[in-house]
Amino acid sequence: MSNEIQQRIHETVTGNPVVLYMKGTPQFPQCGFSATAAHLLKQCGVRKFVGVNVLADPEVRQGIKDYANWPTIPQLYIRGEFVGGCDIMKEMYQTGELQKLLEGLSDPA
Repeated sequence: MSNEIQQRIHETVTGNPVVLYMKGTPQFPQCGFSATAAHLLKQCGVRKFVGVNVLADPEVRQGIKDYANWPTIPQLYIRGEFVGGCDIMKEMYQTGELQKLLEGLSDPA
């Protein structure tokens, strides 16, 4: 995987408070797991987050798997840290941990 792709991914995840690498876009997810992940963020009050459509760029699709050493998509990053995929997000949401991680990043209602 090229250093350029890794650098671009690094800049995206560290330069934005909430980043979701997903299949499709937050408005039009193209897989159930990505749809669930985007929905969970919205449930936590996060309306503005960077959604990166891995289907648009095969290099990014592979690069993000290498970046986090995580084989599946979606992948959530909060404040530059890799959080996990859809199943981890669901578990964290159920325990309230995801909401805590996103405190201060949600939009006022």
